[in-house]
Amino acid sequence: MTYVLIPGAGGSADYWHLLVDELRRRGHDTVAVDLPAADDTAALPEYADTVRAAIGERRQVVLVAHSLGAFTAPLLADDPRVTMIVLVNPMIPAPGETAGQWWEATGHARARAAHAAAQGRTPSDHVDLAVDFFHDVAEPVVARLTAADAPQESEAVFTHPNPLRRWPDVPTRVVTGRDDRFFPAEFQRRLARERLGVDVDVLPGGHLIALSQPRRLADQLDAYRAGA
Repeated sequence: MTYVLIPGAGGSADYWHLLVDELRRRGHDTVAVDLPAADDTAALPEYADTVRAAIGERRQVVLVAHSLGAFTAPLLADDPRVTMIVLVNPMIPAPGETAGQWWEATGHARARAAHAAAQGRTPSDHVDLAVDFFHDVAEPVVARLTAADAPQESEAVFTHPNPLRRWPDVPTRVVTGRDDRFFPAEFQRRLARERLGVDVDVLPGGHLIALSQPRRLADQLDAYRAGA
């Protein structure tokens, strides 16, 4: 069985580097995919083609998709080699919904603001990387990821039509970070139930859970693998 890891916004495989190390230490074949996020013409079909090329000749593939990567993963499920999809703090898409439409359709802004207020933080439309994403990630890891140029994301992914017509008949699991400030856990639980009819598995950690809790995430993936 192979884990193929699909990153979120920015498309960098480096997001997964700690989880890759952990899974390989456990003897698992693991591939982290770089998406063509810097190409403004690249939309979801091009993202899916990139992942398909990374799978190559591998069999028994588990797709693990973070955040925006949840828009790409189901487009590959027609491949008989894909045995499971695992969504991590995901933007779960509805059929035909673009990533640009997702925010308003899901009520994300209201959920994020309510969560901030409940935690005693001032709600804001502004995204603060330190507050919203890196709050539970070790400083050396943050330094590594912020040393490079700021990640880009193809506008086409947010505006071009989403070819998804129905969620595929592939076992799908959802992992939610208990401490996610950007996609609060209750918000993710609601979407998973409404859009996939599944419950979530909650782990400690924020939105970038593969960076803050790679061992716990690897444990959860191994549990899914054992169950399959």
